[in-house]
Amino acid sequence: MVKVEIDEGSGFCFGVVTAIHKAEEELTKGVTLYCLGDIVHNSREVERLKEMGLITINHEEFKQLHNAKVLLRAHGEPPETYIIAKENNIEIIDATCPVVLRLQKRIKQEYMQEDSDEKQIVIYGKNGHAEVLGLVGQTTGKAIVIEKLDEARQLDFSKSIRLYSQTTKSLDEFWEIVEYIKEHISPDATFEYYDTICRQVANRMPNLRKFAASHDLIFFVSGKKSSNGKMLFEECKKVNPNSHLIDSAEEIDDSLLPGVNSIGVCGATSTPKWLMEEISEAIKAQIKRQ
Repeated sequence: MVKVEIDEGSGFCFGVVTAIHKAEEELTKGVTLYCLGDIVHNSREVERLKEMGLITINHEEFKQLHNAKVLLRAHGEPPETYIIAKENNIEIIDATCPVVLRLQKRIKQEYMQEDSDEKQIVIYGKNGHAEVLGLVGQTTGKAIVIEKLDEARQLDFSKSIRLYSQTTKSLDEFWEIVEYIKEHISPDATFEYYDTICRQVANRMPNLRKFAASHDLIFFVSGKKSSNGKMLFEECKKVNPNSHLIDSAEEIDDSLLPGVNSIGVCGATSTPKWLMEEISEAIKAQIKRQ
C-alpha cells in the first residue's frame, strides 16, 4: 500500500490567513470589495475568492477608483498607496502582515535619520516583488535591492551600509551576504545588518527538508508566481531530487507513481490546505486505478 502524506507544517502563514479572513468577512456582508494585486500568489485560491465576489485590481486601476473599499494584502504597500486612497475617498482594509509592517517602520526610521545621504540602505529581496516595492517606498525609491550574493559585490564599500531582508528570503543566503559585506566594507564605513526574515517562514525549511527526505516522491504544491514557493521547492529538491512542482491535480504526472512506496505533498506559505488535500485525494485515486 502506497503511503500518501500531507506535510502538517505547509500551508498559509498567519499573515495570509489574516488577509483571507478579512476578505471573507467583508464579502459575507455583501459589499463590493476590491483587492490591490492577487491576495495570495496562488491562482486557485484567487479564483475561489473571485467566486465569492472579490475583485482584483492593479495599481493603475486603483488610481482611477473613487469611493470604494479596497483590501491591502499581507505583502504591504508603499506610502503612495495610502495617499491615493485618501485623495480618492477609498476605504482601506489593511491586511498588511505585522512582520512586514514592523520592517517598513524600521526602514523608514533608518531613512529619516540625518545621515541618510551618507549610507546605503540595502534590501535583500526580489526586485519588483510586492513586499519589496512597499519597503523601497519607505525610502522614496532610494533603497538598493539585491537578489543574490553576486549583486552584493556591486555595492559601494566605501560608504556605510544598512542591510535588511524581505521577510520570506533564505536565511542561509542572507548570512552569506552579511559575511561578504563584513569582509569588504571600508574601515572608514560602518555596516549594520538586521535579520528581518520571518521565523514562521524560515523555520519551515528544516522541517520541509526532513519531510522531503522521508518520502520517495514529493509533489510540491505552489502557484507559479510565489517567490516563497520557488525557494522552498528548491530546498525540497536539494534533499530529494524526485520533487515536482505542481499547482493543481491536473499536473500530477501518472508516470511518476509506479514503484514508489511513499509520496509526500507539501507547499508554500501561499498554498491553501484545501488544495493540498485535493491533490492528495487525486494521487490516491490515480494509484487505485493503476
